[in-house]
Amino acid sequence: MPAAQPLAASVPAVAPALARPELLAPAGDWECARAAVENGADAIYFGLERFNARMRAHNFTHADLPALMAFLHQRGVRGYVTFNTLVFADELAAAEEYLRVIIAAGVDAAIVQDIGICRLIRQLSPDFPIHCSTQMTITSAAGVAFARDLGAQLVVLARENSLADIAKIRAGGEATSTSLPLEVFVHGALCVAYSGQCLTSESLGGRSANRGECAQACRLPYELIADGEKVDLGDRRYLLSPQDLAGIDVLPDLVRAGVASLKIEGRLKSPEYVASITRVYRTALDRVLGAPTAAATPRAPESASPAAADPHYELQMAFSRGLYTGWFRGIDNQALAHARFGTKRGVFLGTVAHVGRETVSLRLAAPLKPGDGIVFDAGRPDEREEGGRVYQVVVAGDEATLHFGHGDIDWRRVQAGQRVWKTSDPALERELHATFAGEQIRFQRPLHLEVHGRAGTPLTLIARDGRGHVAKVASALPLTPADKQPLKLERLRHQLGRLGGTPFTLGDFSSLLEGDVILPVSELNRLRREVVAELDRQRAAPPRWTLVEAASRATSWSASTPPRAASAPVATQSAADGPDVVAVIRLPEQLEAAWSAGVRTLYCEFENPKHYRTTVARFRELQATDPWSDRSASSIWASAPRVFKPGEEWILQQVRSCAADGYLVRNYDHLAFFAADRKRGDFSLNVANPLTADYFLARFGLERVTASYDLNLAQLEALLQSAPGASFDITLHQHMPMFHMEHCVFCAFLSDGKDYRDCGRPCETHRVALRDRVGAELPLKADAGCRNTVYNNRAQTGAEYASRLIALGARHFRIEFVNESADEVARTLGRYQQLLRGEISGAELWRELRLINQLGVTRGQMETAPQLLSRPHS
Repeated sequence: MPAAQPLAASVPAVAPALARPELLAPAGDWECARAAVENGADAIYFGLERFNARMRAHNFTHADLPALMAFLHQRGVRGYVTFNTLVFADELAAAEEYLRVIIAAGVDAAIVQDIGICRLIRQLSPDFPIHCSTQMTITSAAGVAFARDLGAQLVVLARENSLADIAKIRAGGEATSTSLPLEVFVHGALCVAYSGQCLTSESLGGRSANRGECAQACRLPYELIADGEKVDLGDRRYLLSPQDLAGIDVLPDLVRAGVASLKIEGRLKSPEYVASITRVYRTALDRVLGAPTAAATPRAPESASPAAADPHYELQMAFSRGLYTGWFRGIDNQALAHARFGTKRGVFLGTVAHVGRETVSLRLAAPLKPGDGIVFDAGRPDEREEGGRVYQVVVAGDEATLHFGHGDIDWRRVQAGQRVWKTSDPALERELHATFAGEQIRFQRPLHLEVHGRAGTPLTLIARDGRGHVAKVASALPLTPADKQPLKLERLRHQLGRLGGTPFTLGDFSSLLEGDVILPVSELNRLRREVVAELDRQRAAPPRWTLVEAASRATSWSASTPPRAASAPVATQSAADGPDVVAVIRLPEQLEAAWSAGVRTLYCEFENPKHYRTTVARFRELQATDPWSDRSASSIWASAPRVFKPGEEWILQQVRSCAADGYLVRNYDHLAFFAADRKRGDFSLNVANPLTADYFLARFGLERVTASYDLNLAQLEALLQSAPGASFDITLHQHMPMFHMEHCVFCAFLSDGKDYRDCGRPCETHRVALRDRVGAELPLKADAGCRNTVYNNRAQTGAEYASRLIALGARHFRIEFVNESADEVARTLGRYQQLLRGEISGAELWRELRLINQLGVTRGQMETAPQLLSRPHS
């Protein structure tokens, strides 16, 4: 049974008057850049040696930029640099140097995650384009408005946004005049977690996904544990591994929705992958728009292959864990992750019917020929699998017998009933490589020409490339009256349209010649060559962005002067005050334990928002019955779900109805909704440097912000040295929230439902965990928006570093809980309060926590050395 859903055989056209979206392709190296250009990409995105979210790609160097941008622009292609990681306080000087190089090189835009880097770019250049990365977790019109206020020109929406969401986001932006062009991912791997909100690699190995070092833990097998018992799911073990996104069947809807850019994922993929996916979407998009695809090299004769007849075959062969439309058509938790494998498969061929002597027989569900590669799927993809090249295909009736090389396969491990996948098509691979190999120009873009003149004057040729470049040349000889064979339209089209070997193919052509005139063919050829050369010269020149000189900037990031926010945040507590504990509770029954331990500031995050009202009411009772309590010195804070999507205003209203003392801001909608309330920033805002901290504190009136969980001790110290320590909440003890995802494990594997409307809400009746390969049971929780969070089962503590952080001005320390009992909450909070009063040392508390916690504790990312990945060699 194939994992991939059947996709539509053709893509219908829509009204050609609609705007033409940009087709944006990935490029991990020069070959990938050429593959994208020669197969019709309108733009590419690529990373440099640092500050990009695919550090395992080959990437380019900043020294490559001038040549790369000249190549792209001469071919009519835009180039965007990915600057899509968090940037730490002690890296701002290096970031500025990189940005200066990028801006001066004429890069067309930077794709940015870090809010502080957006601010830094605007300090450096008022006009250099900023594209807000999907790592910024923008899911709503409020997020787009936030990006616009930052000075961005485009927003890459979260992959989790549906077509209906996109329509609401566009409508909301237009209604408030805060809209921006929108970009969406249209093809490639789907992260199970929201981009910018995944802390799994950081938690398990100190490799931050927000720093380009994702370890892909979502592609590993897990067991489902419900109420302490393993749930039998058969061969479904890859519970967090979505199928790959294929938006080709919703292209008409995306065009109608007004999406400005369609992005192909894959900077770690091969140039053949880039060539394949780009050409399929180029052809499909042009068909949708009712426009012919620009001239390209015809397919090779051998490509009377499945790829020529069915683009979905080519998409599956390029790379496929199963293809699916993702969240575009809404949430279907049964379809998103089939859970049977997390690695590349390809095209489903069928199921083994018989095993013979070095042969298998099956009914072929897709074409197969000698030389193709296959794999036998025994349902255990984490073990070595059998497979190899097919030597012979013998068809008898409706069954095919496949022959293999002697000794190529261990036939003891091949059995009837196993699924068979086609993993390699050498003919298709050769065809794809031929589309970009060498220096030959293959993909040509329209060049629009018009001619003017009359007898006795020069012929004037004007050329426009559709990208704003115009060239005008005049003949050295005057036009003369024609006795015969005048320069009629078709003759001019033929002679001036001979654009082979150039980046152009003839587009619109108009002749405004007056009367019957003639000019030597040699002169027409010269005009054609000159106008192409002039356009080449214009296109190769880099865009001239404004770049402010370093000496004229108000802020300087020198090694001797630590980076500071442009306007220092206003702290709510002076450095002279003693440190205090903030308890973060996730079960209502943890409230009284925290109060009894003497903690008077509580942050609440509950799965069911109805619990906020009863918990706040109980907190008020505790305040009233404590004769020694100063009510103004105690407070309770509520947290709405970490992600907001259009239509979820009811959740925010329900949270605010509890009348808490304040609210944790976790996304851009919270900034607007809780604007008139007391508010503090949660870790999901990704505050990693003083520029970001200042933006939230000064512009939005947040009392404090939580320091990013991506910071190790040295990076956290650099942050505290660059801004007032009392402006931050520092998380000293927690179960790291690892995956935060739209994918609902409860719905997918404990029900037959698609979403909350028909799942029966198993999240309300079962306590669930995911058991990983080493036996760790990771707690799983669902929020009011049905989004799931997977937590690390081992608590991590920074107890040993508390005194160093206090010395740097830190005053507010979060101690977080997930499923801990009331006794454990009280005991843990009591000991941390002793630590902060200086009654016990961090080393003592570390040893004690290791002993009293059944699973022990870890120092987590606090002790992790910065990951410096060297540039890979080919």
